[in-house]
Amino acid sequence: MITLSEKLIPVVSIIGPTASGKTELSVNLAKKFNGEIISADSMQIYKEFDIVTAKPSASDLKAVKHYLVGNISVSEEFSVSDFVHSASESIKEINNSDRLPFLVGGTGLYLDSLLENIKFESSKSSDENLRRELNKKENEELFEILKKIDFESSSKIHVNNKKRVIRAIEFFYTTGYPISKQVENSRKNASFYDVCKIGLNFKNRYVLYERINSRVDKMFDMGIIDEVKKVKKMNPGKTASAAIGYKEILDYLDGTISLHQAKENLKKATRRYAKRQLTWFRRDEKINWIYLDEFKNHKEITKASEEILKKFILKG
Repeated sequence: MITLSEKLIPVVSIIGPTASGKTELSVNLAKKFNGEIISADSMQIYKEFDIVTAKPSASDLKAVKHYLVGNISVSEEFSVSDFVHSASESIKEINNSDRLPFLVGGTGLYLDSLLENIKFESSKSSDENLRRELNKKENEELFEILKKIDFESSSKIHVNNKKRVIRAIEFFYTTGYPISKQVENSRKNASFYDVCKIGLNFKNRYVLYERINSRVDKMFDMGIIDEVKKVKKMNPGKTASAAIGYKEILDYLDGTISLHQAKENLKKATRRYAKRQLTWFRRDEKINWIYLDEFKNHKEITKASEEILKKFILKG
C-alpha cells in the first residue's frame, strides 16, 4: 500500500479554473504514478451531462479509472456532504489497491470540505417557515438582525447577499448559536490526508478567457443544445439545473434569446465562474502553482508537475 505516513493517506489534488487542462494533466500523471482519479467537479457526477460539464473523454476514462463521473441522474440531488462521503470511500478503495488517489476538479468547496475534514451542520438548523418570513424583509433590515445576533458573520457577508444573510439568521434561531461558531468549530478537525496540491493557472488571464471561449464554441459543435433538450424533459433537480450551460441554453430553447446570445451568455458565465474559482483557490498557500503560459508545450507542463509529485512521494 502507498504510504507517506502511518496515519495519513497520500492524495494528489489537481485544481484550477475551468478549461485550464486539469483532465489531460491528471490522466498523464495518474498513468505515470500508478494512480486513479476522483472527480471533484460538482456537475460531472450527473450521467446525462457530458458536454455541459466537459467530462473526460471515453479514451481518458479507459486509460485511467475514474470515480464520481456519471454516477447519478440529473433528477437526483448531490450535496457537498454526499461528495465528501463518496470521495472518502473512493480514496480508501484506491489506497487499499496500492494506487495513488488523484482528486481532480475545480469545485473548491467540495475539495476543502473533504481534505480539511469539515463537519456539516445538522438538518435541525433548517426552518422553512422562518426562511419564508425572512424573505419578505428588505436586505437592510435583515442585515441589522444579523449584526445583532452574529456580528462576525455580518463582517464577512455583503448586505446584498440576501440568501447568505437569511441562512445565517435561520441557523442562529434554529440552533441557538451563530453559524460563524459552527464554521470555526468545523475546521478544528484533523485531516485524514497528506495532500500534494498542484494548481493550474495563467499569468495572462486573457489566455484563460480565450480557452474558455474556444471550449464553449466546441460545446456547440458537439451538440450541447440537444443534450440540454434531453435533460429538460427529465425534470432535473435543483442542483443539476444550476449547471453552467444548462440555464443559458434553456433561455434559447424558450425563445427569449438568440442562439448567438446564448453562446455569448455561456462564455460570460463561464469566465465569471473561472474568476470565482481562482479567488477561492488563491487563499490556499499550500498550492504549488504552475502557470501554463510560461511553458512551451504540454510536455513541459507535465514534466514540471512530475517534479512536484516526486518530491511529495520521496518525502515520505
